[in-house]
Amino acid sequence: MSTAQESTAQESAAQAPTPQDTDRHQFETSLQVSPPGTNDRPLRASTSGDDEILDEIAQRVLWLATSIIDRANRGRVNPDGVKVGGHQSSSASMTGIMTALWFTRLRAIDRVSVKPHASPVLHAINYLLGDLGEELLDTLRSRGGLQPYPSRTKDPDTVDFSTGSVGIGATAPIWAALSHRYVSDRFPETPEVGRFYSLLGDAEMDEGAVWEAIIDPEVRSLGEIVWIVDLNRQSLDRVIPDVQIRRLQGMFDAAGWQVLTCPWGRRLEAVFAAPGGEALKKRLVQMPNPEYQRLLRAHPSEIHDRLLTGLTDTEATALSAVIDGFDADGLASLIRDLGGHDLGQLVSTFDAIDDDRPTVVFAYTIKGKGLATEGHPGNHAAQLTEAQMRELAAASGMDLDDPWVAFAPDTPAGRFCAETARRLRREPVTDHAVAAVPAELGFTPRPQISTQAALGRFLSDLKHVAPEVAQRVVTLSPDVATSTNLGGWINKTGIWSPAGRHDWFSDDRERVLRWQEGTSGQHIELGIAEVNLVSLAGELGSTGQRWGQPLLPIATIYDPFINRALEPWTFSLYAGGRSIMVGTPSGVSLAPEGGAHQSFNTPSVTLEIPGLTSWEPAFAQDLEWTLLEALRELADPDGDSAYFRLTTRPVAQELADVPEDPLLRERRRDQVIAGGYRLSARPAAEDEVTLVGAGAIMTEVIAAAARLESLGVRAGIACLSSPSKVFRSVQDRSRVRSSVRSAIADELFPAEHPAPLVTVLDGHPHTLAFLSGVRGDRTRNLGVTEFGQASSVGEAYAIHGIDTDSIVRAGLDLVGR
Repeated sequence: MSTAQESTAQESAAQAPTPQDTDRHQFETSLQVSPPGTNDRPLRASTSGDDEILDEIAQRVLWLATSIIDRANRGRVNPDGVKVGGHQSSSASMTGIMTALWFTRLRAIDRVSVKPHASPVLHAINYLLGDLGEELLDTLRSRGGLQPYPSRTKDPDTVDFSTGSVGIGATAPIWAALSHRYVSDRFPETPEVGRFYSLLGDAEMDEGAVWEAIIDPEVRSLGEIVWIVDLNRQSLDRVIPDVQIRRLQGMFDAAGWQVLTCPWGRRLEAVFAAPGGEALKKRLVQMPNPEYQRLLRAHPSEIHDRLLTGLTDTEATALSAVIDGFDADGLASLIRDLGGHDLGQLVSTFDAIDDDRPTVVFAYTIKGKGLATEGHPGNHAAQLTEAQMRELAAASGMDLDDPWVAFAPDTPAGRFCAETARRLRREPVTDHAVAAVPAELGFTPRPQISTQAALGRFLSDLKHVAPEVAQRVVTLSPDVATSTNLGGWINKTGIWSPAGRHDWFSDDRERVLRWQEGTSGQHIELGIAEVNLVSLAGELGSTGQRWGQPLLPIATIYDPFINRALEPWTFSLYAGGRSIMVGTPSGVSLAPEGGAHQSFNTPSVTLEIPGLTSWEPAFAQDLEWTLLEALRELADPDGDSAYFRLTTRPVAQELADVPEDPLLRERRRDQVIAGGYRLSARPAAEDEVTLVGAGAIMTEVIAAAARLESLGVRAGIACLSSPSKVFRSVQDRSRVRSSVRSAIADELFPAEHPAPLVTVLDGHPHTLAFLSGVRGDRTRNLGVTEFGQASSVGEAYAIHGIDTDSIVRAGLDLVGR
């Protein structure tokens, strides 16, 4: 479930559960929110020098993170009456991990992806380090303020990765690491980096994107990757029933990762190591997650007997010998001594990381640690009451009415924060610009060619005509490079691989494709995992922002499968990672492949994505012009990403009727880039009906216009290269404050010369239905509204009513013939 869905499902949770028994409530509060300096404080490193300071900082981080959420919900005017929400318990379980990492081991060259629900912890740390102003601490989930989940493009402080989409933010550092390796191989002056950390919750391990990334063959060589799993054994709705740590450890180990576990704090480990202590360790290790969580909510006087429940006499005797020496309070504190809250234990674990392979650290934690909601199965979005906040304030040495007090500069904690801030200060990067993208490449396409084949020709021509632009192009595909016509480009540039592999078929004379892998290639081949593809494309498109070396990523994917990757790709666009995605082959034009590969909704869904221009050029020259425009957009820091929908159906290029006159040719190019052009020889004023199409279906549209002419009906033709561009043009007409407008809609469909429209698309007719609103024309929208089947192209078009005869019939209907 995405965090956006989660907000709707979970944010309606009630206030934090409060025990009915007043005495028990007072006891639990004193235990779970104990003041600094006591043996049972929530976050403990050790009793020595720097660790004492680290403990103090951790407690302040816990307080600040909790207060950021509290003030958003109780501390400001809420005119909507809708709960603002936040995740105090999820933040609390990460406080120790993040404090230990930031204040002891993180470097300026490292990058960190923070789990979505721990964003208040990140903001609290950034505040203590001087990276966030006090005035912004009151702005969580408000306009212009701190975002609900870490956002690299929208948060005011330092955020390395946007992580609002569960699973995608966790894997982003993998693709960022690969992107940095790639850009460093091509541009040696690229700034160096350190480790790429992912901080994620154990429930996030259920996401398929996590495992698709882990098993990619290139990942096992990335020693700079470190994942730290907040193992609090709770998800949104429940305590996770299985004890699955061993299974998870085995899966990472099988994928070639180093697996480190930080299960227990040092007090518990000391008890385990004492005579008979193995009995307690065995009991805690074998205990089901829900039983352990129930122990956390039990009255301390119950814990002794609960630990003995279900044991044999022999086992009970052995365990009693260990726990009988603790009073109720001591035993309740002892079972909470988990490694993810022992800062010194965490630091020791971080020191064991092997930089020669990726590493995962499983840190055992308690959800809500240090809060009155500690360990409660319903604590996911629960909010502390005012009384509970005041108790936490007292335990933290703070004041609920003045919550944002930072450490005084002359205190040990203040000096520690200042030293950490200096250590983490990043140097500005030098920006390198992409060379000017040419207006066109100057080659004449073959007389009969598909747009997919023209893609392969375009890349080869680009390397010849504009080598400085081409050197920043990187292509990638999920095992479909040859079937999407990247073979020629691959032969020219090679395959990029951080490790490099020998091509055992290099001496095979019958092999056309040269599969040379090394660090100088410009194509990246992934396994059949579309989520990996779009995630890597997004990170490749972020290298300019991160390290000053912009790339122009072009990914190919079968058009129907973009739906599988749409959410992670959309999220990468939100996070600022721009790319060109080419969906090919597409539509029922891929007739013999059958319904499984015949896409229908991709023109519509890609039209609707912010920051994305979708293109469906009909002819090779149109593809060249629009691809060059898309590259210009990628080179522009404020430009759009692009989606191209191409087909394998060869089209006669003479139908494009590209003008020979230089001025008219330039005018045609401008229209293609704006979104469309008229193919009719006559002016729009003479249209009795206008036929509008996009992509390979233009063959039928043009034939239908000729047929209507033979029947005495004057039919105009509008060829749309980008329905999304035309849609924006329509929208821009009513945007009074818009500074950038396109008049292409009015040029194609002049208001003074109305005519009924027949729109035709090898996709869902809804995509072009908006054209009826340009000037109020009567419209027939033809397209694909049913699943396809194996057939010839002509049969497929007839089945779906987008063949020439169907277009002609629609035109005749509209003119009353």
